[in-house]
Amino acid sequence: MGPRLVFDTYDDIRDRCDTAPVRQTGSEPGYDHGAIVPGDDWVPLTAEEAERHQADDSMPDSIRIELVRRPLPDCDSDDLAGRLEAAARLDPLNGLWPTTLLGCAASPGNWATTTEDSSTGRRIGLHVDNFDRLPYARRHQSRRRLCLNLGPGPRYLLIGDHDVQQICRIHPDPGQHCPHTEDIRRYVTARHPLRCLRIRLAPGEGYIAPTEFLPHDGSTAGIDQPSVAAFWLGRPEGL
Repeated sequence: MGPRLVFDTYDDIRDRCDTAPVRQTGSEPGYDHGAIVPGDDWVPLTAEEAERHQADDSMPDSIRIELVRRPLPDCDSDDLAGRLEAAARLDPLNGLWPTTLLGCAASPGNWATTTEDSSTGRRIGLHVDNFDRLPYARRHQSRRRLCLNLGPGPRYLLIGDHDVQQICRIHPDPGQHCPHTEDIRRYVTARHPLRCLRIRLAPGEGYIAPTEFLPHDGSTAGIDQPSVAAFWLGRPEGL
């Protein structure tokens, strides 16, 4: 199935979406050994690719990627701490989403991927979240996550073009398996194809995405400014 993005026409996303093949890291400073990261050869998303990834009415909300926009509080352009504090006071979608902040991440500019393992300080590359820990057969029912870019710079959402149910089909016993990030790494190590879609998010823009169903990460590649991402988790009924 892969990612399913909500948009009306190709023109709505053509200037903000690119794709590239992924690669696996070796002994690269700051990264887990074997982390999956996008390559550098980005190309614009074609109309045919956009149609393949477009969500239709048959798709449940739990697997859709929705792009959102929210007015942000005024902050000094260099005040990252102020942005972190402001996130705790935001009602992210004017009452349409839980208001308990899951967390924030301040990312410097020019990072190919942004998520770090807090226990090691190393970046983990494309990964899946595991708040609900649903097994393979029910993974598509996991809660989605909301992310808002609080700026000051733009940033990207990275999404793999295969979901973890597709990826875990190579597992010896997928039916009893709880998908996790190592499955993505084994999939690429076994030379199965995986491409990465990136979506540009200006300050005040964000996404609602199934981050337990799709390999994903953030990125500030090619962007000199830092940015703060704030995250909220949907309700148990799958918001």
